[in-house]
Amino acid sequence: MGDYLNIGNFNFRAARNDGFVDKSQLIAEVNAVLGTKRNMICMTRSRRFGKSTAADMLCAYYDQSCDSHELFNGLAIEKDPSFEAHLNKYVVIFVSLTTFTAMFDEDQKIVEKMQRLLINDIKNEYPDVRLESEDDLMSFLSRIVDAKGKKDPIGS
Repeated sequence: MGDYLNIGNFNFRAARNDGFVDKSQLIAEVNAVLGTKRNMICMTRSRRFGKSTAADMLCAYYDQSCDSHELFNGLAIEKDPSFEAHLNKYVVIFVSLTTFTAMFDEDQKIVEKMQRLLINDIKNEYPDVRLESEDDLMSFLSRIVDAKGKKDPIGS
């Protein structure tokens, strides 16, 4: 478990213990587009509308480094046919841009630093995959997919 890769379900557990409003049907919507050309999702909402909690929920649901079954007990998604098929089955990269941008001054190269931190975290998980000096985040991730043979997220 790293800072950005497979961070587990701690944040969602905290949300469940603090007046969580069930929006778990969002997971069914995401599951429905996995493996399709519509697999890019953008969640936009007003401030204080639950975006971070939704991201924490998605992370807890997909993250393969933890077992989140009990966190979803009693939630709407538990009754969805896709629930078991995707629960805790994926490598998850979790980046909160709000938290991340607060770490740097405006004049610093945020994107480059973010890539370097993500690459370092991912490299710890995949030490056997070589990192070339010219690699950016996407080329390194592509190399990992090539080496590990996990191109299709749903295994079909």
